[in-house]
Amino acid sequence: MHAADAAPADAPADETPHTALAGLLDGLPPRRAAQAVDRLIGHYRGRTPTDAPVLRDRSDVAAYAAYRMPATFEAVRAALDAFRARTPGWAPAAHVDIGGGTGAASWAVAAAWPRAGHTTTVLDWAEPALALGRELARRAPSEALRTAGWQRRAIGDGLALPDGTDLVTASYVLGELTEADQRAVVAEAARTARAVVLVEPGTPDGYLRIREARDRLLAAGLRIVAPCPHGAPCPIEPGTDWCHFATRVRRSSLHRRVKGGSLPYEDEKFSYVAAVRFDAPPAGARVVRRPQIRKGQVLLDLCTPEEGLARTTVTKRQGPLYRAARDVAWGDTWPPEERPPG
Repeated sequence: MHAADAAPADAPADETPHTALAGLLDGLPPRRAAQAVDRLIGHYRGRTPTDAPVLRDRSDVAAYAAYRMPATFEAVRAALDAFRARTPGWAPAAHVDIGGGTGAASWAVAAAWPRAGHTTTVLDWAEPALALGRELARRAPSEALRTAGWQRRAIGDGLALPDGTDLVTASYVLGELTEADQRAVVAEAARTARAVVLVEPGTPDGYLRIREARDRLLAAGLRIVAPCPHGAPCPIEPGTDWCHFATRVRRSSLHRRVKGGSLPYEDEKFSYVAAVRFDAPPAGARVVRRPQIRKGQVLLDLCTPEEGLARTTVTKRQGPLYRAARDVAWGDTWPPEERPPG
């Protein structure tokens, strides 16, 4: 998503987990780190039963954080940027991150609202992840992160969230749960929160989980604010396509070493939904595919408030609108809207 290519203008320059992650694997033998990453990649791409913890010890957690935390942070930050564009002036006072592990989503919330003065509570069932998340957060510039609560909790049916929570996030979590536990977690988030932001991998299965969660949030009385510009049923025919977006992830030297890659960046694909219990301004259309730039025209695939999926062609004769179309990115709103202040 275009909005995630840069941090909010007034956010501190280091309000990301990258600096805190820099020394994470010091002292961990490269072979041990590589083995942990290989095993975690298998779990990440497959299904993980809730009775078999993926993160068994600090080595596992360190490898996982180095491998996945930068991409998760950027995906959640992109979703939050889209959410903020639809909720100008709103900021959370209390944030709960379900299955937050080492805290990537909590870092993204701190970057999205650097001056909100909010509280954050991270819930996860893996104590090694919570311990490392707490350690990383102590190095953060954000007071919300440094003072965050890290609580070991079972994630699933029976999860109880505090009433009066403003924002609930859950990122890359639903795929690790049974269908019954997914329903229970989304229902509890919808029951307690004024705003819910859910992020999953940008795969057909990840999209289906988000689609089902979207239906449950609507049924609970929440209003969808992003990425959908409407609260009608998703216009995508299941099995023919899936709704997802992409954000650019800067690879640090640590990230490249753990991933075995040479490029200084990668693109993280993700699916998400953001919903609220309060009024939000009317939405414009959303660009749901990478724009096609041709000679003298730009083709935009949109999800629109009135027509569902539609394609529009912007030509050079349309002047300023054409210039805007050449700059618009996958995941942006159309026509472009001003970005909210921090």
